[in-house]
Amino acid sequence: MWEQFCSTFYLNFIEDDGWKYITVGLKNTLIITFFACLMGIVLGFLVGMVRSTYEKTHKLKILNAVCKVYLTVIRGTPVVVQLMIIYFVVFGSVRISKVLVAVLAFGINSGAYVAEIFRSGIMSVDSGQLEAGRSLGFNYWQTMWYIIMPQAFKNVLPALCNEFISLLKETSVAGYIALQDLTKGGDIIRSRTYSAFMPLFAVALIYLTIVMIFTKLIQILERRLRQSER
Repeated sequence: MWEQFCSTFYLNFIEDDGWKYITVGLKNTLIITFFACLMGIVLGFLVGMVRSTYEKTHKLKILNAVCKVYLTVIRGTPVVVQLMIIYFVVFGSVRISKVLVAVLAFGINSGAYVAEIFRSGIMSVDSGQLEAGRSLGFNYWQTMWYIIMPQAFKNVLPALCNEFISLLKETSVAGYIALQDLTKGGDIIRSRTYSAFMPLFAVALIYLTIVMIFTKLIQILERRLRQSER
C-alpha cells in the first residue's frame, strides 16, 4: 500500500514536474484573492457610504438608485457567470491578462457583499454619535470619517475577514476562463495522469489549510477586539 502511494505521488507531482501546476495555481489564487479583496473593500466602502447616507439623510438619491441596481444584479447572479461575461463579452475583443480579468470579476462581486457589511456596520452605530459630531462643529462627512467609520469598521472587521475567506474559495471557478488557479492546476494534473484522487485531494487540503490559518487569525483578532472593549 505504501509503495502504491509513493508511486501515485511520484506520478502526479514529481514526474514531468507536476508540482509546478499546484505552485503556479496557488500563486495565482493568492494574487487574485488579495487584489480582488482590496478592490472589493474600496468599492464596498463607497457603495456602503452612499447607501447609509441615503438612509440617514435621504440625500444622494440617484447614486443610491445606481447602487441598488448594482447590488441587485451582482448579488442575484452567479459569480462564474459574471466572470465569463467580463472575459468573453466585455473584454472579448481585447488581449488582456486573465488574472486581471479575474481580479475585476471577483472584486466587483465581493464589493456588493462588502457594501452591505459596511452599510450594516454604519447603521449599527448609535445615531447619537452623529449628533455629537455635529455638535463639535464637524460637517456630515467629517463626522462620518472621524467618528462613525472607526466604530463601524471595528464592528465589521470580523465579517470582512470572513468575506476574504469566502472570496478565496470562490476563486476556484477561475478555470472557466482557462486561468490556471489552484483548482485548475489540480485538474490539469488529473487530466495528464488519469488519477483524480491525489491531485484533487491535495488541492482540497491546501484550501483547507489556508482557510484554517485565516480562521485562527480571525479568532485572535476577535479576541483582541473584545479585550479592547473592556
